[in-house]
Amino acid sequence: MIKTMREASHNYPWLLKSIMGILAIAFVITMGWWGFGEQAGGPVAKVGEQSVSLDEFKRTYENMHRIYKDNVKTEFKDEEFKDFVMGQLVDSRVWIIAAQEMGVRVSDADLRELIMQTPVFQKNGAFDPELYKRILAANHLTPATFESIQHQEVLANKARMIVRDSVALTPEEIAEGQSLMTRPADGNDPAKMAEAKQRVLDDMLLQKQQRALVSFQQSMKAKIPITIRRELL
Repeated sequence: MIKTMREASHNYPWLLKSIMGILAIAFVITMGWWGFGEQAGGPVAKVGEQSVSLDEFKRTYENMHRIYKDNVKTEFKDEEFKDFVMGQLVDSRVWIIAAQEMGVRVSDADLRELIMQTPVFQKNGAFDPELYKRILAANHLTPATFESIQHQEVLANKARMIVRDSVALTPEEIAEGQSLMTRPADGNDPAKMAEAKQRVLDDMLLQKQQRALVSFQQSMKAKIPITIRRELL
C-alpha cells in the first residue's frame, strides 16, 4: 500500500505538491501554536538535530488522509498510512539537513517572493499585507515566526533543486530516447515531430531526476541518526 501511495505521488504531480504544502502548513501551525520548544514527552521523531512533534504528526496525518481519500481510490490500513506520513515528515527534515550541509542560503528577497505568491495571502490576485497578518494571527503566529519556518522550507526546496538540476541526459540517453520516439499521426509536420521528440526527452529527464533525488535522499538517511517513537503514533 505504501508503494501505491508513492506511485500516486509520482503519477500525479499536483498530489505531491499538495503533500508538500500540507507538510509546510502543518509545521507552521504546530510551531505557531506550541512555539519552538518541544511538547511534554519529547518529539515523536528525531532526524539528526531536527525533530517532529506529535502534534505536527497528527495534523499532517489528518490532512494527508483527507487528500488521499478524496483523490486516490485505494483502501489504506491505518498503521501503514501512519508509516507513510511519518516517512514524509522525516524526508522533509532530511532535506533541511542537506541544505545546511550544502551551504544553501535564503535571501530576504527569496522569502518575500514566496510569501507574496502564496494564494491564501492574496486578494484579487495580489498580496494583501492585512490579510496576511489576519491569517497568521488566527493561527497564533507572528510574521517573524511564520517567516522563520518558511525559511526552513525554502532551504529544503533549494537543496532538492540543486540535486535535480545537476542531472542531465547523456548523448547516449538522448539517442536512445529518439529511437523510442513514436511518430505522430501527421509524420510530415516538422513542428509536431519536434514536439513529440521533446516530450520523450523531457519524460526521460524527469525520470532520471526523480531517481537522483531518491538516491541522494537515501544516501543522506544512511548517515543521519533517525529515531522514531512508533509507540506514540
